[in-house]
Amino acid sequence: MPKKAKELSALAVSKIKDDGRHAVGGADGLHLRISGASRAWVLRVAVGMRTDGQGKPAVHRRDIGLGSYPDVSLAEARDKARDLRKQIRDGIDPIATKHAERRARQQTQAELQRRKTFKECAEAVIAQKGDELSNTKAIAQWGSTLEAYAYPVLNDGRTINELTRHDVAKVLEPIWQSKRETASRLRGRIAAVFNYAKGIEAYTGDNPADLKGVLEPILGKQKKGAVENQPALPHKHIGAFMDDLRRRDGASARALEFCILTAARSGEARGATWGEIDLEAKTWTIPADRMKAKRDHVAVLSNDAVSLLKSLPRIVGNNLLFPAPRGGQLSDMALTTVVRRMHKDAITEGDEGWTDARSGRVAVAHGFRSTFRDWAAEMGHDRDMAELALAHTVGSAVERAYRRTDMVERRAALMQEWADYCGQLAEDSIVPLKQGAA
Repeated sequence: MPKKAKELSALAVSKIKDDGRHAVGGADGLHLRISGASRAWVLRVAVGMRTDGQGKPAVHRRDIGLGSYPDVSLAEARDKARDLRKQIRDGIDPIATKHAERRARQQTQAELQRRKTFKECAEAVIAQKGDELSNTKAIAQWGSTLEAYAYPVLNDGRTINELTRHDVAKVLEPIWQSKRETASRLRGRIAAVFNYAKGIEAYTGDNPADLKGVLEPILGKQKKGAVENQPALPHKHIGAFMDDLRRRDGASARALEFCILTAARSGEARGATWGEIDLEAKTWTIPADRMKAKRDHVAVLSNDAVSLLKSLPRIVGNNLLFPAPRGGQLSDMALTTVVRRMHKDAITEGDEGWTDARSGRVAVAHGFRSTFRDWAAEMGHDRDMAELALAHTVGSAVERAYRRTDMVERRAALMQEWADYCGQLAEDSIVPLKQGAA
């Protein structure tokens, strides 16, 4: 009969410091195993038989972990050990039972994963993107594009594992050629959702949103040049729009006005500081880190732009031209929100609002760059001159000329003519009332 270990007290157990296995008594086979900073309870038991190295039957001794010490107290460890020993006496293998329970939990979890919908997987991916992306607009676009295009087809009650390439093609087909950029981004987002689903074993098989060999044979190749443009206001309406805009208060409205007068991008204006402005020289030097081309750009300011800047309040401790109410930079949607609010007010008053003539969509802040470019082309201004005003990359010869004084003077004349045009309320610049409006 094996010798029983001395039953140690809780105090005696707490004083054990040496590495190794230490029998603590109170339950046969119960040990405290110490290895460096690790302290854990282990129960050594005999469970069934095994074949030894010589091919002879031998008792199968196994160790069962009971938890770490002192998280599991001595008394709790003894209770666990006695319970496991009773199971063995009753013919139950606790280790095999534990493994079976784990497999059952895994199977249940796998079944739950297989029942996930496309939207459930998409929401998990969007949450991950929220941690990865710093641009709140990009995060919002993930949700809005999936909501607008994907969910009506891919979240129809089926699980994500029931979806096929034909379902994905059904989502993309209506915009595949007409809105090429939107369709490409949407396909990439759908593919990311299916990749996530494959990772959690909610989807089996190849990704149905892959392009080569999967969607392209169904949808065909996208036509080159089928680029989706930003909604832009026709230039003949710019005078009426500016008149409405100048009646509005707030940093966002002034930033939008400044963007239009300078034909600048929203991010360039929102991040503009007083240190970049030379009111005497009538120039605005935008640093490379805010430019799309990653090169410094000198924008020429019209008299109207200078007057706007002189009217702005200067806030102590804040160097931004157009600070947000809380002192930071305006959000990337702030300027477009102004346009949408103006459009809504115009519709309420019975006007047609501020829309793109081609698409019928409400104009956006970036679209006013197209408004400027269309005006410059229609007025017969030099193309390269307009491209330089827009900070677009042009030929090397023009780039060199750009640094000459006469080119700056010519750009100054161009921007002043544009500002004058923006201040005109010509008869055909007024947005007409809808028929029947009082």
